[in-house]
Amino acid sequence: QVQLVESGGGSVEAGGSLNLTCSASGTTVRMGWFRQAPGKKREGVAIKWTLRATGGLIAYADSVKDRFAISRDPNNYTVYLQMNNLQPEDTGLYLCAATTENGGVWLDSRNYNVWGRGTQVTVSS
Repeated sequence: QVQLVESGGGSVEAGGSLNLTCSASGTTVRMGWFRQAPGKKREGVAIKWTLRATGGLIAYADSVKDRFAISRDPNNYTVYLQMNNLQPEDTGLYLCAATTENGGVWLDSRNYNVWGRGTQVTVSS
């Protein structure tokens, strides 16, 4: 069973930046990040096709498209999420997710079978 280890997160003021890292212990087809704020539905943030070491498609939520960037380490199954110009509405628990199977809507949490514990991101105004 693949396991995920996350790092990064923290507290910043609006306009600041943070970087998240997620490493998988085995092969994944897609990896990326979801986030969940209190009282809100879990939201897909950024997902990358990881079966290839380089290239591969990426999907972003519209709300982060011009501010966040997901990338993959070509030497292992590690993804990074660079978050720039953070806003208070970006606050939430960020969960790394991966799937070992192909198919399904990329930003739908139901299509992921491996989850990390999450790391908190707090953005103050």
